[in-house]
Amino acid sequence: MRALRSPAPLAGLLLVAFFVALALLGPVLWGQSAARIDDAAILQGHSPAHPLGTDNLGRDLLARVLVATRLSLLLAALATAIGVAVGIPLGVLPSLLPPRGARVAAGVINALVAFPGLLLAMFTAIVAGLGARGAVLGMGIAAAPMLARLTQTLSASVATSDYVSAARVLGVSRRRIAVRHVLPNIAEPLLLNVTLVLGGSLLGLAGLSFLGLGVQPPDYDWGRLLLEGLNRVYVDPEAALGPAVAIGLAAAGFNLLGEGLAKAASRTAAAVRDAAAGEALEQVPSQGVLSVRGLSVAFPGGAVPVREVCLDVAPGEIVGIVGESGSGKSLTALAIAGLVPHPGRVTGGVSLCGQDLSALSPRELRRLRGTSLAMMFQDPMTTLNPAMRVGAQLAEVSTTHHGLSRKDALTRAVDRLRRVSIARPRERARQHPHAFSGGMRQRAVIAMGLMGTPRLVIADEPTTALDVTVQRQILRLLREVTDETGAATLFISHDIAVVGELCHRVVVMYAGRVVEELPVADLVSGAAHPYTRALVASLPDMDTDRSLPLATIPGRQPSPTEDGPGCAFAARCDLANDRCAAERPPLVPYGPARRVACWEAL
Repeated sequence: MRALRSPAPLAGLLLVAFFVALALLGPVLWGQSAARIDDAAILQGHSPAHPLGTDNLGRDLLARVLVATRLSLLLAALATAIGVAVGIPLGVLPSLLPPRGARVAAGVINALVAFPGLLLAMFTAIVAGLGARGAVLGMGIAAAPMLARLTQTLSASVATSDYVSAARVLGVSRRRIAVRHVLPNIAEPLLLNVTLVLGGSLLGLAGLSFLGLGVQPPDYDWGRLLLEGLNRVYVDPEAALGPAVAIGLAAAGFNLLGEGLAKAASRTAAAVRDAAAGEALEQVPSQGVLSVRGLSVAFPGGAVPVREVCLDVAPGEIVGIVGESGSGKSLTALAIAGLVPHPGRVTGGVSLCGQDLSALSPRELRRLRGTSLAMMFQDPMTTLNPAMRVGAQLAEVSTTHHGLSRKDALTRAVDRLRRVSIARPRERARQHPHAFSGGMRQRAVIAMGLMGTPRLVIADEPTTALDVTVQRQILRLLREVTDETGAATLFISHDIAVVGELCHRVVVMYAGRVVEELPVADLVSGAAHPYTRALVASLPDMDTDRSLPLATIPGRQPSPTEDGPGCAFAARCDLANDRCAAERPPLVPYGPARRVACWEAL
């Protein structure tokens, strides 16, 4: 707990420990003094015998302040528990529910946040009835909107992470996604704010008791004692000063402790934030693996980043998708996996393992994708959930879809880590992702795909952030996995050299459309489309004349909202003619296992 060694958090820890000790020991040590009535000492000021004076029954006020610690802290803890139980689940809902349900949940949060917290607490306390129960319920309900809004904001940033998307592909339930993937990764700020809510609840409950809405006689908390001492504040200020100091110190202690706990949680929950997990696949008998026909993705405002894509991937085949940034490669993969973010709309047909996805119920769709589709995302530095051990993440695949026990699933996870050449797999399985290098993380993601028997693997630029040596190792491993399992692989990259080394066939995309499809052997010297040839020419090799500028493609790619009548590449093409600008070329066969969309090639 190094974070608690700094002065402020340490002071908070000491204050909280002090008040917790008072709560436990106060009624035992000073309970009799606090309850003893002394007719000869009514309303006395401070004295050696009574440092804070006495009340209207001659009871020692210092003893009563010490004894009131237990009830004050207990009520604050109960109010905080109510706020947490209501606010955090409500805040997670907008990130997990379908769009319509998410809007309803967000609307409820906005309405609650708009209502002043103190008025909400007072209203709830009055409706629930005067006394400690109503006050606790009121403060709990008042704290819930703030926690819900904070949780909603934090969850939104985590819910777009790759590992949450992968969990959805796997078919993991919304409750499990929230508990295992979202909440652990927002624990640090939540922990800080929960302790702040605890301090705020302490102040709020004292305020309600001070107003006569909280604890009622003969019970008493610090707020009730402050109310009773207010009438004497000009004569004997100690009577009101004692409970006021106790309230202030306790609230400050919880706030300072929250800061220290948040720093400590940041060391254990995540050294690296945001992660993603590839998920396992189970063999499904089928002649074909992936067939896409007329796939389009549209967003409000007329943006259509993917337009009428058609492609097929056979068992054991690695098909590369290449193109400039913004050409629609990654969004095509997300559409196949059912991960296009709202409000995107996907049209067209996708067949996975011989089954038309549009004909399946939501439950059947989750099951098919969960058992027949694995994804590897772009950044290997964020491919695993930082709050979970690596072995537990791999085991989740088998416990969810293969019906294995936790012990058997962990055994399989260790075996799969060994299969992808991770040294000391049993030890590594017990580590968190921050202990893994980038290459090891990517190997772990591939190991997830091996927890079952993969049918389709979608690799979205999985080697982008890796150095050349590790990149080559990962490519070799992908090739071995494909050869051993017979899985079909869709490999997305902007690196022509990587695609030429790994893939059997290449699909070239430009402005959201497929413009050419050809065997990888014809990529360098046999490309027919001018855009494909320009991509190949922009790749330097050992024979490139270093005295000349690097080859580039002039101009810019059309935006998703631009869709002219002709070829999208015409404005950048040296071979373009009037027909290219006026009429869009169709994607038609061009020799064996080839297709091209270019008037000049045809």
